[in-house]
Amino acid sequence: MRVGAPKETKDNEYRVGLTPSSVAELAHAGHEVFIERGAGEGAGLSDSDYAAAGANLVDGPEALFAAAQLIVKVKEPQRREIAYLRPDHVLFTYFHLAADVELTRELMASGAHCIAYETVTAPGGGLPLLAPMSEIAGRLAPQIGAHFLEKQAGGRGVLLAGAPGVPPADVLVLGAGSVGAQATAIALGMGASVLVADRNPDALRRLETRFSFAARTIYSTRAAIAESVKRSDLVICAALAPGAKAPILITRDMLSTMKRGAVIVDVAIDQGGCCETSRPTSHSDPTYVVDGVVHYCVTNMPGVTPRTSTFALNNATLPFVLALANKGWRRAIEEDPHLRAGLEISAGRILSPPVAAAHGLPLSPQLMALDSAGAA
Repeated sequence: MRVGAPKETKDNEYRVGLTPSSVAELAHAGHEVFIERGAGEGAGLSDSDYAAAGANLVDGPEALFAAAQLIVKVKEPQRREIAYLRPDHVLFTYFHLAADVELTRELMASGAHCIAYETVTAPGGGLPLLAPMSEIAGRLAPQIGAHFLEKQAGGRGVLLAGAPGVPPADVLVLGAGSVGAQATAIALGMGASVLVADRNPDALRRLETRFSFAARTIYSTRAAIAESVKRSDLVICAALAPGAKAPILITRDMLSTMKRGAVIVDVAIDQGGCCETSRPTSHSDPTYVVDGVVHYCVTNMPGVTPRTSTFALNNATLPFVLALANKGWRRAIEEDPHLRAGLEISAGRILSPPVAAAHGLPLSPQLMALDSAGAA
């Protein structure tokens, strides 16, 4: 199969869908691999690295999309890339379609087959292709929050660790999943006082045990969150509804009770965000202020550490990329129900119930859509 990775075009996105080692694995399996020139530079991966691994270097996204059938990316296709999509393209990347009806409609119109990293499942449960970026985003969140709590960055001038005789910052983590657990670990390591809210008692028990009761926990109710945000210097939104829009946990009314200069890091912004006042931002313009509260809502947080993130992502995606290339996309998803869970759009039809529900669009049964799509 012809496999390609373009240079990402989202604002300050330096990750890349394939590393040279992934290219070498695909080439060894007999596949043609195409890499857009400069695609890996932001992650410290040179064109010569790719050429040595067996990649064909091409100039520009149009040539890349024309050459490859299986497109392996990091972020959802930007508007300029959608024009290059064809009905025979298989697009394997993060999509977060429940938060973007316009992108959903454009991908349907393209006729391409769209497999979302974030909804591929694992035999033992969980989301194996979302996990590595969730872990990195969770680890970044306290670090980023600490920076924006600094006075010159717009915050209230609070140090997470406090100082002798001065209490540490109060950090509220909404969600005890992968992002929340990583955020809790880093925030505790930085010396903060951490409170974690979730509606899963088992998840809260696991966190208490993992951190030897250093992190406090509460059952997540509207009243509990409303009371907790009043005391918080930093709120990290880490709640996830797989494939669906994130739940709104902080209302505008709650926001008005928060400390001036407090910071919200909404890691869930890819899926719409957990705060009623959250809206997507970028690395070049990461924050805005509502009611005196600093909002950080960058939709590609792990892109700020592109080398670490690229290798972590490739470690997780490579087995699935090889399966798609070796078997063809249709056979690969027919044989693997966990990969099939990632197929959200195919031949103009929506196959993901959460995406269809989020936008009020018709849902097609998977078998019907596959029958109409033809063989790869």
